[in-house]
Amino acid sequence: MMHHTQIAQRAFNTPLMVDPAKALAFLAGLGPRITGREVSIEGQEIAAEDQDAATLPARASLFGDDLTNRQARNGGQPFAVVDGIAVIEIAGTLVHRGAWIGQSSGLTSYEGIAAQLQAALADPAIRGIALDIDSFGGEVAGAFDLADRLRAARTQKPVHAFVADHALSAAYALASQADRIILPRTGAVGSIGVVAMHSDMSGALDQKGIAVTLIHAGARKVDANPYQPLPEAVRDRIAGELEDLRQLFAETVAEGRGRRLDTLRALGTEAAVFRGEAAVFAGLADEVADPVTAFRAFAAAPRGKTTPRGKGPMMTTAPEDHAQPATAPAASTPPEPAPPAAVAPPQTTAAAMSPEAIRAEAAEVAQVCAQAARLGIQIDAADAVTKGVKPEALRAKVLADLAARSDAAGIIATAPAAGTKESPIVAAAKKSAAASR
Repeated sequence: MMHHTQIAQRAFNTPLMVDPAKALAFLAGLGPRITGREVSIEGQEIAAEDQDAATLPARASLFGDDLTNRQARNGGQPFAVVDGIAVIEIAGTLVHRGAWIGQSSGLTSYEGIAAQLQAALADPAIRGIALDIDSFGGEVAGAFDLADRLRAARTQKPVHAFVADHALSAAYALASQADRIILPRTGAVGSIGVVAMHSDMSGALDQKGIAVTLIHAGARKVDANPYQPLPEAVRDRIAGELEDLRQLFAETVAEGRGRRLDTLRALGTEAAVFRGEAAVFAGLADEVADPVTAFRAFAAAPRGKTTPRGKGPMMTTAPEDHAQPATAPAASTPPEPAPPAAVAPPQTTAAAMSPEAIRAEAAEVAQVCAQAARLGIQIDAADAVTKGVKPEALRAKVLADLAARSDAAGIIATAPAAGTKESPIVAAAKKSAAASR
């Protein structure tokens, strides 16, 4: 007999933007509660500590305005404030329809984040918004609507995303809408993809001598039910729906990142995870720095001023300081063309370019090669210039190598801290601010 039906409905046969390792940990911890017996995941093994890390999702159905009003009645702001910067924490598993603000039992609700965002925009004393992110992702439902609100918010106040450790999948969909994304050397971003899980209980029911008869009207009414094996036709249909959602995911990222990461390049990552400088090179982040130090710089900047690209311990992949305005669709910026299979002879290219343009292109090639070397990929810059290889083709080659080396499943999901312990980024920033007074 299926237990915790509402949990099962949120976990199975529904698209999720969550790191696969985290999804498996969820299944390992909650599978026995959902199905009433131990579960196995075909082709996967889950560590014992991950089985203890899973937490029960909460049930909720309140709008952001109600959440904000409730917080106001209780006094205070629904977020931490450091030197006029609202710090909104995006941590743990992200869920839709959550009637709380902040993390609860390892979950953070989109509605709670939206409520904090609205309060920060409405408060004239708040001059900037910091997204404190450490999440492997969560539910698709509600994620893209919140992403749109975050992108619109940065037209009113600067929004920076600080990745404590992970901003993957749905969490990256939110991070990508900030003006800037800062992550530490070991921080991970990306996983621009969608996954769905299906539970097949037919074998367990057979062992118990239980036969389930589904009486239904409508040929597809019981598609993907847990009491029968998943038919190939249904599997293919679900896979197609997931691909449509991945396309929407990539388009949403492109709207937030602008020329730093267009739709085609976002799709080209194939849901890979990038760390540190590799993430900056790929256009998924803007700066590699200690998040606490970067937050202090953000808080110290005058209103409306942000750290220009190319300054400080970061790498640049585009000449722009910011992405496109939130009101402009991604299509307004033509995507970069696919890397050519072969390049034109150098003399042909040179004939169509001015000496200044040739020097600028050679400098960009040298910069790409230097960045690649820091990522452990050796490219002969002089040879590339001689052969007339374009910077875009070099960058595509490096990204392909990085994606091939990336392994999202190898990132270990850790259990969220119990209770409502203050984020270390917020704590350190408050301590620094107090010491400077």
